[in-house]
Amino acid sequence: MTKKIFKSIMFVCALVLTVGLAAVMGILYSNFDGQMRKELSKEAAYLAYGVEQQGTDYLKNVKDKSSRITYINKDGTVLFDNKADADEMQNHKNRTEFQKAEKYGAGECSRYSDTLSEKTIYYALRLKDGTVLRVSGTQDSVLALVENLLLPLCGLLFLMLILSGIMASVISKRIVKPVNELDLEHPEENKIYEELSPLLGKIHKQNRQIQKQLELAKQQQEEFSLITENMQEGLIVIDRYTMILSANSSAWNLFRVDKVCQGESVYCLDRAEDFRHAIEQVLSGEHAELILKLNGSDIQLIANPVVRGQRTEGAVILLVNVTEKLERENLRREFSANVSHELKTPLTSISGFAEIMQGGLVKCEDIPKFAGRIYKESQRLLQLVEDVIQISQLDEEKTSYTWELVDVYQVCKNAFESLKEKAQSMNVHLYICGDSMKMEAVRTLLEEAVYNVCDNAIKYNRNDGSVSIFLTQTAHEIQIVVKDTGVGIPKEDQDRVFERFYRVDKSHSKEIGGTGLGLSIVKHAVSTLNGSIVLRSEEGSGTEITMKFLKVHKE
Repeated sequence: MTKKIFKSIMFVCALVLTVGLAAVMGILYSNFDGQMRKELSKEAAYLAYGVEQQGTDYLKNVKDKSSRITYINKDGTVLFDNKADADEMQNHKNRTEFQKAEKYGAGECSRYSDTLSEKTIYYALRLKDGTVLRVSGTQDSVLALVENLLLPLCGLLFLMLILSGIMASVISKRIVKPVNELDLEHPEENKIYEELSPLLGKIHKQNRQIQKQLELAKQQQEEFSLITENMQEGLIVIDRYTMILSANSSAWNLFRVDKVCQGESVYCLDRAEDFRHAIEQVLSGEHAELILKLNGSDIQLIANPVVRGQRTEGAVILLVNVTEKLERENLRREFSANVSHELKTPLTSISGFAEIMQGGLVKCEDIPKFAGRIYKESQRLLQLVEDVIQISQLDEEKTSYTWELVDVYQVCKNAFESLKEKAQSMNVHLYICGDSMKMEAVRTLLEEAVYNVCDNAIKYNRNDGSVSIFLTQTAHEIQIVVKDTGVGIPKEDQDRVFERFYRVDKSHSKEIGGTGLGLSIVKHAVSTLNGSIVLRSEEGSGTEITMKFLKVHKE
């Protein structure tokens, strides 16, 4: 406030000084101009009398050359000039002062020279014989006068500004001092300028109102924060200018923001086009909803406008992580589509073979061959249905399992016994390395897991290849490693082999059979047994699957 008063006083002083100096210069200049015009008219009248008596000889005898004297004939020809050769001068018939003198008897005109910063005043007087006598004088312009007086004017102005600054500083401090010493906590106790009494009374009243409002706002803020901070969903409130008014920690976590962006534009969280479109839509007064892709997660954004009267004042944005929900829906759709396709394939084959046989188009000696194909496809269909039922049961997690002490070595041996015939037909050798070791497990699930891993290892092996099981244990864990010398799995497919119905080489898979659910069943079984599974593979060099289980089951 002191600075403002000081600046105001200094501004007024500077303005007054400037205007005063300008006014003085203007008055002086105006007086000089008027005085010169009078002198020129007097001088012209004096010279006119002499010229009328003696002619140009009189002008030649005039010794004072402070003014320029020009004698002009009726036709504008210069007869005499005291500062130039009359014969070389141009005709003056078109000069303004000459024309005015011819018409009115006398005429004035002034012309300004930018080069010399001078103004020349011309006064012309018509004589009795019709000739014109012109007298002119030069006068410095305002700028020239200022330039001549610049140094003394600057000194005077500087001195006056210093004095003004001292006075302004003293006055402003005296005015502001009582105001600076006000006790705004107790405004009613202040004794100051009478003009401030109404203001202090209002401040006292507002202090009490503000205190009550702050206490109420603090209570509401604490309640709001308690509710929003315990929400799993993200909540953001923005104003009509897209600035973030408030947000809970879940919102910052969803956008993975390290620092709170409150007070900044909501666009700092996500600059994607669909996000911007949703914000623009809700701030225009419409409901907006979309799915955002944030850091590999699917976030459902639901935005509603905050309307006051007919104007949208802001928006409330709710963010819900629906990644798991969408994944489940996609898996269900994909599972249904794959099951329909896998069921349709064997059923089509069975129906086709049966229709051919029913139509009598098959020779008697070919009937066993067609019957064998029907049996093979029906077995494939039966295996698919059993696998689907089993994986559905694993998904539901409603089956009550009996946990018991199981010999892992015996489980692996039984799996090899069941697959021995298949392995021999494909010329694949089976090996088990390890001793008898026991763990708490659901026998059927462990047998399914080991069987399916070994079955895949045999099916996708090479001629004269091998499948080896390595059993190791620690004080708390048992590890089952199934290693084969088969075709291997490309790196880009390794993350998907545990998906339902996923096959790396679909054409090869049809030749060797299988439902595409084997490894998916393995993954679910291992998960239900609280174990872990890791796949390592190199294309053309075989695959290694490691399953780890705790020896003692923990609920």
